[in-house]
Amino acid sequence: MPRRAQTRRRVMAQTAMVMNLDKCIGCHTCSVTCKQAWTNRPGVEYVWFNNVETRPGQGYPRRYEDQEKWRGGWELNKRGRLTLKAGGRVSKLLNIFSNPRLPALDDYYEPWTYDYETLTNAPLQEHTPVARPKSLITGKDINITWSANWDDDLGGSPDHGDKDVILANIADQVKLEFEQTFMFYLPRICEHCLNPSCVASCPSGAIYKRTEDGIVLVDQDRCRGWRMCVSGCPYKKIYFNHRTGKAEKCTFCYPRVEVGLPTVCAETCVGRLRYIGLVLYDPDQVLQAATTPKDTDLYEAQRAVFLDPDDPRVIADAEHSGIPRDWIQAAQRSPVHALINTYRVALPLHPEYRTLPMVWYIPPLSPVVDQVRTTGYDAEDRGNLFAAVEALRIPIDYLAQLFTAGDPAPVDAVLRRLAAMRSYMRDINLGREPDPAIPASVGMGEEQMYDMYRLLALAKYDERYVIPPAHAEQAHSLEELATECSLDYEDGPGMGGSGPFGDASGTPTPIAVENYRLLRERQTADTPATPHAETTRVNLLNWDGKGHPPGLFPTSAPPTDNTEPNPEKSRRDDRDR
Repeated sequence: MPRRAQTRRRVMAQTAMVMNLDKCIGCHTCSVTCKQAWTNRPGVEYVWFNNVETRPGQGYPRRYEDQEKWRGGWELNKRGRLTLKAGGRVSKLLNIFSNPRLPALDDYYEPWTYDYETLTNAPLQEHTPVARPKSLITGKDINITWSANWDDDLGGSPDHGDKDVILANIADQVKLEFEQTFMFYLPRICEHCLNPSCVASCPSGAIYKRTEDGIVLVDQDRCRGWRMCVSGCPYKKIYFNHRTGKAEKCTFCYPRVEVGLPTVCAETCVGRLRYIGLVLYDPDQVLQAATTPKDTDLYEAQRAVFLDPDDPRVIADAEHSGIPRDWIQAAQRSPVHALINTYRVALPLHPEYRTLPMVWYIPPLSPVVDQVRTTGYDAEDRGNLFAAVEALRIPIDYLAQLFTAGDPAPVDAVLRRLAAMRSYMRDINLGREPDPAIPASVGMGEEQMYDMYRLLALAKYDERYVIPPAHAEQAHSLEELATECSLDYEDGPGMGGSGPFGDASGTPTPIAVENYRLLRERQTADTPATPHAETTRVNLLNWDGKGHPPGLFPTSAPPTDNTEPNPEKSRRDDRDR
């Protein structure tokens, strides 16, 4: 009797990121470089694909974590099935022309610039000239009352700290203590989820998840500007371009990733806190993980979806699923897989949204260390650190609300591993004999703990970013930037003119203050590429059709004899012609 052929499971690859929050210094370099690369255009002045939040704080947009208000992500219905919090098809059709769950501009902030020319060109006067803030949306004077980083360094906490959604889940008497002892930075980008609710929310089917690397993108040709994706995303990382009438989001810098380069935010990160790599997973287990009944079990359920890239059966199944061999090898060297599944120090952001996010975080140990140091005790001693982790329940509860749906046990385990690594490595760095009981106390071996230290503290460029380039045979499924979305220039594909869903939604779009003078000079200058004194070209925008402006026609051929040319005679000949 022939043996039944062994069934093969499907294997897919996902490009993912891990951020070590202990290293983030809040410099916002990642945000600025991302802004310059992707959203430095009209219509997206308020958009930050990458932003850095201070915690505690309201975040960006304000209180985006309040899903009772925004209804983002997924939930389980009475039958235990996964449904969108914002409602199904009928609900979307009823609200398709007036979505009540959209953040307003005030929930983000009204972007502004300053009329710097007032300062540079003002004449001598009794009072110092002032560059008024100008709205980048209307061009009018505004009063600055909020921004994408108003909570920076807890600057707004006296007035706005109580509006933090997570702090609302902690007792009132705890807030003041928390405010005094705990602060960290939280960089955020699109999560490129395994179970993205934005994809399911789009009536046009314009948002899709790439099968080859799991990056979630917006097809600008198919987008109709319904904005259901904005309300459907619980992280509020999809934005509406009011100029083009299209949705835009973080693309995980896929033109760079396809050639093996890290994202712009990771490349320019001062603290080197970002890690990028591949994770192999079983797509048939995604729905099962997302429908886990208890929110506190979602973290482990998502970890169970990830596959061991060193398992021979996983390798065989991956090759059978069409994953290239060098991608499998990259998954074996992936720092993301190591931090999530090998060392188990990375946690997902808000797993209770049931989107299975793929940007994970290593929670910060620094508040615990600072708490010990302020008491005058040795902040590197294992006993002191472990005792502080156990005693400092307020930050752990806050971190648990962020990363484990409120379960403090996984956060406690991660902080203990980080504390053990710090204590273990101090003995080595001081030339003392390391204590093997320290890694053993957190379920790790000495070699494994040293490898984790190497990855977290001293990793080289090619260890932090293990990104295999795309293959030529995958070209049919890889979209080029110019044909898939119009993020790099205006009037690209998918921009539908000035209709109700096109450019500016049928209304004129004001020009940014710093741009309109530049445009005016470009239109009135003799040449955009050479100094104003050299009139080598003609600007037809300024020509009224009369006369012969210099440079409009080719110059006369030079004289063939040795006589000196007569400029006056040449001008008379030109007039006669």
